[in-house]
Amino acid sequence: MCGRYAATANPDDLIEEFEIDADRTGERTRSLLKSPQDPAPGAPDHNMAPTKQAPVVLTRAPKEEPGDPLRQLRLLSWGLVPSWARDTKVGPRMTNARAETLLDKSSFARAAAVRRCLVPAAGWYEWQASPVATDSKGKPRKQPFFIHRGDGDLLAFAGLYEFWRDRALPEEDPGAWLVTFTIVTTTAEPGLDRIHDRQPLVLERGDHARWLDPDLTDPQGITDLLAFEQPGRFAAHPISTAVNATRNNGPELLTPLPAEDLVGVVDPETGEVVGS
Repeated sequence: MCGRYAATANPDDLIEEFEIDADRTGERTRSLLKSPQDPAPGAPDHNMAPTKQAPVVLTRAPKEEPGDPLRQLRLLSWGLVPSWARDTKVGPRMTNARAETLLDKSSFARAAAVRRCLVPAAGWYEWQASPVATDSKGKPRKQPFFIHRGDGDLLAFAGLYEFWRDRALPEEDPGAWLVTFTIVTTTAEPGLDRIHDRQPLVLERGDHARWLDPDLTDPQGITDLLAFEQPGRFAAHPISTAVNATRNNGPELLTPLPAEDLVGVVDPETGEVVGS
């Protein structure tokens, strides 16, 4: 967790929603993918998976025009590659960063201090292991859920970003630089913990500016934000296993699964087992 989410907003909507000063989504950036991304980077994606490029909000002074930091919208690859990494293979293994140990891990500590970002999302996917039903291999049957805000508002995951340079290429070559991000996770709140024991750290609008502020380097101030919790904001419903395959995409992935199609699923609100 979080290993898949829905990034359904258009860049124009994100620019307005997050009060973006500079839209950088049109800039050429290096990708971790060997094949062209589908849907294309920046387009609504209902099945965002690791190594894909996704819209990310960050505050940074523009390199070409030194001055005050600007809130930017950029396309970054999901899976953090630290600047000191020998190659990019570590990225897919660093899609998440635990809030509880963020400032203690060498892979994340520096980014947590100076390179924080927000990851816009409509919601995220999680798989619940059934306590009563098994699959064809005798393992607990896994039911995918879509988790979103109950009020329908857009989510902003707390994230970190990093720059990695391919020293085999000239520094001025755009392909020499890979910019990646990871999503911060925390303990799942009551109800959601019936689906999975972890969830993304979702910040409220009032904390966006503080999280993005590059001048916030005080460990205690960062720790306070990492400890944020506000139970009751989210709703969850079971969905089709079509989401399991990353090649599947589209709004139909978010459609609630009828109760008659459920097998050994625990209702997040009541704890009742449905379809046993």
